[in-house]
Amino acid sequence: MPHRAPYGNPNTRKDRGTNKASLFHTTMLLASTGWLTACASEPPQTAPTPPPQANTTPAPPPSAEIHHDGFDVCVEKLQQRARNEGIRDSTILNALGEVQFIERVIELDRRQPEYTETFGNYLNSHVTKSRVQQGQKLLDQHQKLFQSLESQYGIPGSILVAFWGLETNFGSYMGSMPIIDSLTTLACDGRRSSFFAAELLNAMQMMDQGAVTKDQLKGSWAGAMGNMQFMPSTFRSFAMDGDQDGRIDLWKSVPDAMTSAANYLRKINWQRDARWGDEVTLPSGFDYSQTSAMQKKSLATWRSQQVHFADGRSLPDSDRQSSILLPSGHTGPAFLVYSNFDVIMKWNRSEYYAISVGHLSDRIQGKPALTQTPPALPRLENAKVKALQAALNAKGFDAGVPDGIAGSGTRAAIRAFQKSLGMIADGYPSPDVFRALGVRHNSE
Repeated sequence: MPHRAPYGNPNTRKDRGTNKASLFHTTMLLASTGWLTACASEPPQTAPTPPPQANTTPAPPPSAEIHHDGFDVCVEKLQQRARNEGIRDSTILNALGEVQFIERVIELDRRQPEYTETFGNYLNSHVTKSRVQQGQKLLDQHQKLFQSLESQYGIPGSILVAFWGLETNFGSYMGSMPIIDSLTTLACDGRRSSFFAAELLNAMQMMDQGAVTKDQLKGSWAGAMGNMQFMPSTFRSFAMDGDQDGRIDLWKSVPDAMTSAANYLRKINWQRDARWGDEVTLPSGFDYSQTSAMQKKSLATWRSQQVHFADGRSLPDSDRQSSILLPSGHTGPAFLVYSNFDVIMKWNRSEYYAISVGHLSDRIQGKPALTQTPPALPRLENAKVKALQAALNAKGFDAGVPDGIAGSGTRAAIRAFQKSLGMIADGYPSPDVFRALGVRHNSE
């Protein structure tokens, strides 16, 4: 889902004290820089859009700031903004005349997960045997469509189907929240009002132009909609009439949804005839401090260090730039990722998500499962991660403001700490790292 709704997800975020990633298109429910925050109970919703910053301070009571008179005043201001943008009064009345404050939306937006998910758990729950089989069936069922899209846009059908599977389980769960009400509620919340107000106005522009009706606008609590969970701004910029029936329907028309996704991926620089990444094996004595999405080297350089594809083949002697990722640390699988991986990360800033899209695409094509199974590691309590961050800071390794999210800044600090002690510098918050810092790991 291009342009995702704002949720704070550790797998994408950088820690405070480091530069924040600017996301054109994010998923808002899960973000990512290494370890993904588990979002309990509700099916994940995603969609393209720059995600607002995650909240890291204790949340006040959900509706304390805006529920009663404050919400009504906010709606009046939104109505005036809509008029200033040229939206017709009839559309404004239709959209906001009886708009409802939804307290559940605020609760979901402010929910603070207690744990960060492990890569193994995430991959196993997102790339399942049934999802692979369903993806293969749909790829075959819509073969002509996907062949046409690959020819026109350069996006393999298996990649589009993989996004489809992760976004909405192939359309089986697209969300049922009233988008206008949800976006208005969030626009009046005050924490990320500018972002959500802009999305609300985009949704109203869609209504004003006759692209959708208010009743059609159902989706996630954060405003993501349709098979591929587009935010309204992404819909307006990238949605396409794939079946050429004169209207765009991202909910019921598979051609519209897939063509829109292909158009989006092409516009954010998907490289035709190029892979997203590959599983690789690393030699004994490998310098693990090189493993980071921020560090890119040529394939020729990795080849000279005896990095091989997982099936034993040598890497090509090429200047193509790539990074090595270790989502489970040095005891788990290693991935060599290329520029198309970065494109997937523009859709959703979670490394777990991006690897899962790529691997699901490979499995749908009939490629084998990973050679190295991700280890069964315990989930980390966010409180323990905060303690780890504080301990790193106290020892002079800048992990940013302790927020319980092991983002890229925290991983860099762990890597530097590991290197200072002669440990394997993979940047992973393993029990050994906790012990070395004098912090109790939640598995102990």
